[in-house]
Amino acid sequence: MVTQGITAMPASVQTAEDLNSFRIAMRQFDSAAEKCGLDPGLREVLRRPRRALSLSLPVKMDDGSVQVFDGFRVQHSSVRGPCKGGIRYHPNVTFDEVKALAMWMTWKCAIVNIPFGGAKGGIVCDPHKLSKNELEHLTRRYAYEISPIIGPDKDIPAPDVYTDSQIMAWIMDTYSMTHGSSAPGVVTGKPTFLGGSFGRNEATARGCWFVIRSACEVMGISLDRATVAIQGFGNAGSIAAELLARQGAKIIAVSDSRGGIFNRAGLRVPELLRHKVKTGSVVDSPNSEPIDSQTILELQCDILIPAALENQITLENADRIKARIVAEAANGPTTPDADAVLHDRGIMVVPDILANAGGVTVSYFEWVQDLQELFWDEDDVNRRLERVMVKAFTDVHATAKKHDADMRTGAYILAIDRVATATRVRGIWP
Repeated sequence: MVTQGITAMPASVQTAEDLNSFRIAMRQFDSAAEKCGLDPGLREVLRRPRRALSLSLPVKMDDGSVQVFDGFRVQHSSVRGPCKGGIRYHPNVTFDEVKALAMWMTWKCAIVNIPFGGAKGGIVCDPHKLSKNELEHLTRRYAYEISPIIGPDKDIPAPDVYTDSQIMAWIMDTYSMTHGSSAPGVVTGKPTFLGGSFGRNEATARGCWFVIRSACEVMGISLDRATVAIQGFGNAGSIAAELLARQGAKIIAVSDSRGGIFNRAGLRVPELLRHKVKTGSVVDSPNSEPIDSQTILELQCDILIPAALENQITLENADRIKARIVAEAANGPTTPDADAVLHDRGIMVVPDILANAGGVTVSYFEWVQDLQELFWDEDDVNRRLERVMVKAFTDVHATAKKHDADMRTGAYILAIDRVATATRVRGIWP
């Protein structure tokens, strides 16, 4: 069996697994493109980013010194509409990571069938070490530098890791000031009083909840009795915990960047959320015992939600994953080799490009509302999101069954077909 083969592999082979995000994205694309017989010329077009910008961002710090930060904006595809993708501020951001995330955004938008292509941005920094004034200066400098290639009909940024509605407001203001008129549609994830959408903050987690519900139906799991482990307790992880607990699911373990907690009988989610707000971490929450963040991945449970960073489930630990469903709220938490192991063991992986597509879906709703200058209430947003996510899951599952493939390959085949068809019909200009 594959599982036995993986277990027997020497450590030297295991550690040789390629964890570069862009090469993983390319490998996932190539595998699906081969399976669906994509034309070689189209394959070359779709596997490369349309535009990739690398920036040096000088910023005057509070002490009067000048510090230069590295920044990136990558536009993978605009064949189905304007580019769309978040901006992350993190000390470990790399150009390859941003290129991978931009490609994943293209497939994500195609899967939920919204008229966007993929983009992504990032700045190499630790925002926790910057004052609010320095953070604003850095954001506005970055916004000014990318302003020629963004816009409501070109490329619409959004929040991502360590960025929020305030960051988006600064970007919108900078772009608007340099273009001579207010342009709320240039970004999404804004405060509601500046043209943001109700339901946007919860959208990623709510969308993940909708597809988990559909996956449970396919796998014969009763969600109201399911056990859930969540690695990552930021926006997506914490809200997913709240939504699943309301449904009756038992949240047995969660973790954040400082550590994890466990209670086989179930954590008290409202109490846990209050503790997180009060202390900034889930660590030492009442009625829990400590657990390592990596150990959470290997707990016996019905549903595992990796909601942290990339490359968390690899060849090294794939044979120890015991969940029946892995719902990827984070981007790229499972490597291609680990995917194969999980599939052979009968574990359903709901891939990131489907599981966390609720965020970009409601970003699309926000963009539409901004352009129309007509805004929807939260119930309307959530109803529309549910329809989109349930249909996307159904489409991906049907494609996976048709091609006798895992869910990730099914998702890629569906997305590639939609993007390739648009490219083929539009043609290659000139």
